[in-house]
Amino acid sequence: MRCKLKVFDNVVSLFVIVIIGLIIIPLPVFLLDMMFIVNIALSLMILLVTMYVKNALQFSVFPSLLLITTLLRLGLNISSTRLILGNAGEAGRVIATFGSFVLAGNIVIGFIVFIIIVLVNFLVITKGAERVSEVGARFKLDAMPGKQMAIDADLSSGLIDEETAKSRRSDIQREAEFYGAMDGASKFVKGDAIMSIVILFVNFIGGMIVGMLQGGGTLSEVLRIYSIATVGDGLVSQLPALLISTGTGIIVTRAASDSSLSEDVTRQFLAQPTVIILAGFVVLAFCLIPGMPFLQLIILASGLMALGFTIRNREKRALAADAVGTEEEAEPDLDDTAYYKNIDNIYQLLRMDAIEMEFGYSLIPVVDERSGSSFIERLVTFRKQFAVEMGMVIPAVRLHDNGYLNPNQYLIKIKGEEVARGEILVDYYLALDPGNLTGTVDGIDTIEPAYGIPSKWITPDKKELAEICGYTVIDSLSVIVTHLSETVKKFAHQLLSRQDVNQLLENVKKVDAPLVDDVVPGLISYGGLQKILCNLLKENIPIRDIQTILETIADHASAVHDADMLTEYVRQALRRTITRKWAEGGQIRVITLDSEVEKAIVNAISRGEQGTYLSLDPQTAQKIVTKLIECIKKVKNLIDTPIVLTSPMVRIYFSKMLEQFYPKAVVISFNELDTNVQIQAVGNVMFD
Repeated sequence: MRCKLKVFDNVVSLFVIVIIGLIIIPLPVFLLDMMFIVNIALSLMILLVTMYVKNALQFSVFPSLLLITTLLRLGLNISSTRLILGNAGEAGRVIATFGSFVLAGNIVIGFIVFIIIVLVNFLVITKGAERVSEVGARFKLDAMPGKQMAIDADLSSGLIDEETAKSRRSDIQREAEFYGAMDGASKFVKGDAIMSIVILFVNFIGGMIVGMLQGGGTLSEVLRIYSIATVGDGLVSQLPALLISTGTGIIVTRAASDSSLSEDVTRQFLAQPTVIILAGFVVLAFCLIPGMPFLQLIILASGLMALGFTIRNREKRALAADAVGTEEEAEPDLDDTAYYKNIDNIYQLLRMDAIEMEFGYSLIPVVDERSGSSFIERLVTFRKQFAVEMGMVIPAVRLHDNGYLNPNQYLIKIKGEEVARGEILVDYYLALDPGNLTGTVDGIDTIEPAYGIPSKWITPDKKELAEICGYTVIDSLSVIVTHLSETVKKFAHQLLSRQDVNQLLENVKKVDAPLVDDVVPGLISYGGLQKILCNLLKENIPIRDIQTILETIADHASAVHDADMLTEYVRQALRRTITRKWAEGGQIRVITLDSEVEKAIVNAISRGEQGTYLSLDPQTAQKIVTKLIECIKKVKNLIDTPIVLTSPMVRIYFSKMLEQFYPKAVVISFNELDTNVQIQAVGNVMFD
């Protein structure tokens, strides 16, 4: 079996060697006929593959096949020329049949038809495919930086994982290489068309000379024999060339899709019944022109109008069925008094969804699966990514429309209250300004809702230009998903319920049941553990390593009963996680606090019945925050997220103080960093 597989691995190499052999070794008539049939079948298979692939990368070997098939045709042309000139015009049944069929007893008409076929292939199909390949290669290369930034944006927002990002980057690279290869490979077909004309005249003129000087036949006999052989040979070569050229044009003009070309064409044409009906009326109007074929026009017009009206009636019946289904679902609400006599039904009104999204009516197709939206799939991907990254499973998101919103608006609710809203344009792309643009595009100025980045809404025809200028271009659905993901990350600590904590513990019990039984509820209650986990999530610390969290609580819970202080011990135990999250390349850039600033904070720590708290006077607190913000502005080009490094004693109090004034800052202590990370201080907060 393994030996057979090795033979198949080398079949292409052997085939190329055979093709080269055709140029040198004379072929018998039977074998030449067989090779012509193989050439036609191979070209037909390539054409069909280009029509059924969903994107060009699924047939990335096409440029190499283009070279191989061109070499095969040229090799067969040389072999057939050798037979035509050396065998009195007898070069096999395939050439004779094609020549007789095209000539149809008239040499002049046969030659004209053949020349037209060659020119159509050369001037129309091949030249158009060559131009599309050239422009496609240039635009793909120019758009690579923008696409790479879009992938990085999706990766950082949690919409995709590292493996998906790596796969997309590879696809972008392969796509650019494919179109670059197609730009060069198109020249093969162009050269093949020119060579076919040259071989045509060589066969005809050479055949006439050989026939008259060596064959001894009359002029009419020689003309008949060599014209049939010449045209037949040219047509046998041009038919596969025409198929390959058509395949080249299809694959370089094919947009990425989830369906084959046939399915796309059928679906998109049938989606416009009004257009089909109007086309039928226009064809019918041609009957008013004197001399037009009445019967053919009537048949075509009737068929178009019947098809259009059939599709329209089917759509109306589908809409009516949906309306009936909606009325049936709403039927229990018709008699509210009777329905709510049952007190259990009233309790249903008190249920509250953890996460809700409401949409204006224009945005419903963007998120509705029945309209072909991938919104639900994107949510599932985000939930999986968030669980892997943060160790928490976010609850289901309830989606519904809101007639009081503007048509293009949406809002996000956490536990029934609005926490964010945005506005998008459905048929537009959002072009984000990363700060290093090489040009500008016209669009509607706006602010990206998730990160607050200056952006523009642009029309689809300006997408390629925007990517070339350095914009990060994303579609409207990605804007919504990104905004939702950032909002969920921000409020994750409010979404973690005790039921979620219980499920996390049940998951740990599968691998370490004694640890869970030892800690909960013996050393800490479910509520206390929930508060510690929420404290971590609030500062964007993953809770996936729940075993380390429980072990740390077990080590300190007997002496420390304050959940906030236990959180500090847990953070120190998670130093590798914290270091990985905020360090880059073994280095972390931070802003430090001057010793006088830390001393002022330590002196302001007070102890009460509920534990310790910071009683810093407002003037000093305001001064510290002002100095920190000034420091952040100075180093904003060096660090994306401001990280403040403090001593372990100060961290928790400074973090709570800063939360009220600058919640975007990250506050970590020296004990929360791994020993092998290099700390680089880019700023220092100090009193004047």
